[in-house]
Amino acid sequence: MFGAFGRNRRGAPAPDTPRTPPTAGELRRLLAYLRPYGRPLAVAGVGLVAGSALGLVFPWIMQNLVDAVLARGNRAELDRITLLLVATFFARAIFYFFQNYALAYAGERIVVDLRSEVYTHLHTLSLRFFSDRRVGELVSRLSSDVTLVRTALTNNLTNVLGQVITFAGSLALMLALNWRLTLFILGLAPLLVAAGVVFGAQLRRLSTTVQDQLADGTAMAEEALNGARVVKAFTREPYEAGRYAAQMEQAFAATMRLTRVRAAFGPLLTFLGFAALAGVLWFGGREVLAGRLSGGALIAFLVYGLNIAAALGSFSTLYGQLQEALGAARRLFELLDETPEVRDAPGAVALPPAAGRVSFEHVSFAYGAGNAAVGTTASTPVLNEIDLEIEPGEALALVGPSGAGKSTLFNLIPRFYDPTAGAVRVDGHDLRAVTLASLRAQIGIVPQETQLFSGTVRENLRYGRLEASDAELAEAARAANAEEFIRRLPQGYDTRVGEKGVKLSGGQRQRIAIARALLKNPRLLLLDEATSSLDSESEGLVQEALERLMAGRTTVMIAHRLSTIQRARRIAVLEAGRLIELGTHAELLARAGLYARLYRRQFRNEDAQAAGEEKP
Repeated sequence: MFGAFGRNRRGAPAPDTPRTPPTAGELRRLLAYLRPYGRPLAVAGVGLVAGSALGLVFPWIMQNLVDAVLARGNRAELDRITLLLVATFFARAIFYFFQNYALAYAGERIVVDLRSEVYTHLHTLSLRFFSDRRVGELVSRLSSDVTLVRTALTNNLTNVLGQVITFAGSLALMLALNWRLTLFILGLAPLLVAAGVVFGAQLRRLSTTVQDQLADGTAMAEEALNGARVVKAFTREPYEAGRYAAQMEQAFAATMRLTRVRAAFGPLLTFLGFAALAGVLWFGGREVLAGRLSGGALIAFLVYGLNIAAALGSFSTLYGQLQEALGAARRLFELLDETPEVRDAPGAVALPPAAGRVSFEHVSFAYGAGNAAVGTTASTPVLNEIDLEIEPGEALALVGPSGAGKSTLFNLIPRFYDPTAGAVRVDGHDLRAVTLASLRAQIGIVPQETQLFSGTVRENLRYGRLEASDAELAEAARAANAEEFIRRLPQGYDTRVGEKGVKLSGGQRQRIAIARALLKNPRLLLLDEATSSLDSESEGLVQEALERLMAGRTTVMIAHRLSTIQRARRIAVLEAGRLIELGTHAELLARAGLYARLYRRQFRNEDAQAAGEEKP
């Protein structure tokens, strides 16, 4: 019905400081999400105005029923008024149908827009952002917070409009009936308004607290369920259940504080409304006795008075709900206002097809304030004055003790981070001067812990190149020594692998990752010790696949095992963030430095074991 109304193309205004009373800019930012849906909202507005206006007819009909029918016994007038009443309610139902349908359409479109905008923005943020956030918290913001904002933007705003019409129309008709009684009722209004302001501020604060507690619980559950293998291995099921229950108790306590305020808010408004009704009966009865008001007019006056009391009560309630929604909106705006630390520079150009020369020129790196890695501080340098050049097609191994800076150096190549000093270049191009998309399109990464998605084998393979044909998938799988086990799966390439590939073995997951990288056909290859956690049979298959993947490509690999080092032409040895040795395996052993010590301590036993296995 409203498919042609368009979608959100709104820009994000500047951020506001969270946890403060709502500002005009904040409200404008929220209302901007309504702009693309003017047509359905206009339909809803027409239905709302017409339905609310027809609601004002009912007290007038009641006045005529009492004064013209019941007092005089006019049956023909009774029939006419009854038909008019039925027609009024039928027309009102039609208008409200269009209002509800149009409003639901706009509301659901806003939900889609908000979630899509936040989700898309999250994918633009740098890795450091995700290292400081829990996935469960982000998921909570995408779900419950968006729903609260949707309610504020559609249902609440239209309710406000409807109550404004009811209030203004009832007030005008009441003034026409009896201005003295009208002024008496308006004298009671400030009590309702004051109650709404006081309770609304508390509702906003408590609602934000509840949403924060629920987000913490969601994040805790996500972590534990993702780590189910570790939880079971350490028999920590009771501990995790208790931890989650404790968090839910905190959320329950916050919810009950919010509920107490809500529970007090409703009865207070009801009491004030009925007290005002009693006052109207008392004052109106005196007007009837004085001959200034008819009995039918008093009944109409009471209904209009109830309309005004209900409108004022609704204003207070809606104000409280708007405060709750603003708390959720700020949490979403906090995400939308996050800027990626690593992004395309103004005037960045596409990286031409790379030959594969990688240069580190006086590269230093330190984590920023508040974002320090575990075991470091904001001022701790992770890399110091690294000078290194990797030739096109060369395989280079990074070796060094834990914390030496291998992973950081590794992560500078795809620009997951930028150096704090110096430059990283590919074929002479400073990586900060080329677009991220063009750089990463020419880089393939095979991590130590393969990340697969919960879809099918086919979908995971095609992640390397979305437009790849089935024949290309099969060719990549063969080259990665994966086709044989894929064919044995229940549905072959269409078998679902489970969350993070849990239905596959470690070696199978690694071969899927290699096939995915082969499909991408990158010029630069980054390997993070892809065989360190595999059994000997799987390791042999993965190593064979890696040899095919590395052929003709510039390869940088983090090495923890001798088999990885043996595939490298040169070895770069890092210690405390500095490049202290560089050369071949034989050259470094001859120097009797750190590499020779690491080899004797870590690699020699592995070498001897491998030699023993080769004996007949």
